[in-house]
Amino acid sequence: MLGCFHPLHKCIDNAIHSAAGVQLREECHRLMLQQGHLEPTGRAKITKAYNLPCKYVIHTVGPIIPDGIPTESQREQLASCYRSIMACADEHGLESVAFCCISTGEFRFPNQLAAEIAVQTVKDYLTEHPDCSVRQVVFNVFKDMDRDIYQPIIK
Repeated sequence: MLGCFHPLHKCIDNAIHSAAGVQLREECHRLMLQQGHLEPTGRAKITKAYNLPCKYVIHTVGPIIPDGIPTESQREQLASCYRSIMACADEHGLESVAFCCISTGEFRFPNQLAAEIAVQTVKDYLTEHPDCSVRQVVFNVFKDMDRDIYQPIIK
């Protein structure tokens, strides 16, 4: 939850924390001190968004796949990230949520499988929670490759 500590690194953590401003890192640091341990993989926490063009950031820790071949447990951890974010958004009455491609960059989760898990998990959550406050879901992709993966899955 503290973001990337590698200056100019092109990961999503660095992009979010850099754009949001130092206040986001400070809030995340306070949350980590209060809970007394690192955020577990697959859970989610909400913070203010500070300088970002949204109200909140929902943080999650995705699974790290050193060899690029996720285990069943790591697949479930990724699904848990999406479920936890949806639940957090719903608990806070948010009407929209935008997802990045969790764990697919530096964490090496295969893009195709990650997209399938993301879309199915969100669909399942919305089906299981018909009164969910979230009415708009955006799968925000950075690479053309990811856009090409998501488009047929969403249709």
